[in-house]
Amino acid sequence: MKIFFPRLYQRLLVKRVIQSLILILLLIVINFFLIHLAPGDPVYYLAGQSGDEQYYELIRAKFGLDQSLLTQLWVYLSSVLRGDLGYSLSYQQPVSAVIFSRVPATLLLIVSAILMASVGGILLGVEAARKENSFYDRLFNTFALLGHSFPSFSIGHLLLLFFALYLGLFPAQGMASANQDLTGINYFLDLLVHLALPSLTLAIVQIAQIMRLTRAEMLNVLGENFITTARAKGVSERKVLYGHALRNALLPVVTIIGSDLGMLLSGAVLTETVFAYPGLGRLTLEVLAARDYPVLMGLFLLISISVAVINFLTDITYPLIDPRIKYSR
Repeated sequence: MKIFFPRLYQRLLVKRVIQSLILILLLIVINFFLIHLAPGDPVYYLAGQSGDEQYYELIRAKFGLDQSLLTQLWVYLSSVLRGDLGYSLSYQQPVSAVIFSRVPATLLLIVSAILMASVGGILLGVEAARKENSFYDRLFNTFALLGHSFPSFSIGHLLLLFFALYLGLFPAQGMASANQDLTGINYFLDLLVHLALPSLTLAIVQIAQIMRLTRAEMLNVLGENFITTARAKGVSERKVLYGHALRNALLPVVTIIGSDLGMLLSGAVLTETVFAYPGLGRLTLEVLAARDYPVLMGLFLLISISVAVINFLTDITYPLIDPRIKYSR
């Protein structure tokens, strides 16, 4: 079996890791200044509006908010390098505890949404290309147009009104039933029922995007000579589509799927709010309202690392899809 990571490729991977670390550091610094330069003072949230200036100064000194921005930035970077993300001003807990208590919910939501979007978008795109200019092709393209036209929070409200409030098929909010003590398979099924509408809301826009790109790439590949040769040899249409054409059309699709993961992290903010889903998106809005700088910085750090890792993994999957790809210096 051919070695997937030759020495040159290993050096390039190390280079990409270093570039990702530098990018994450720059994002931390930029986010730090943007958050602290925004109008509003977290002290008033912590101490209320009726305190005197002496009390406010005491709160600022307690949380280090009386120091210069550069000093606060240096203290924060030093703490992050030690694995300490700080202490939440509003939750009165370590930032890591506040954030990681919400990670499983958002991870479950995003993974289910991207799986739904990837499988659904690719299958619809292949079928649309196979039946170009047919009724199904026009139907799928209409769906893609509508999917791009509606923002995720509007789609969420429509799904919520129809499937939850009107038909009563799915719960309207939450991650699990609060009034039932479920375990085992019953708890798993309850999670899936609560997950259906939020994940579908996130997936619809991405399905439309992946479908259109897959269709366009498939139409280009289906016009190539090797496809005509495969059909002339009597290869089944399914193998021509999925064994030959789709594999050659997948590279840009994989790229867009990787970038969609970053988009899903931002789209989860509104989706989780619509469905009262207890994930990182809802936490982001809560700490924005509270001006909780440490938690906001922790969230942005987590998102920056996630996007960098996703882009890195997307790059190293290219040779798996197309062995013809060569990495040079």
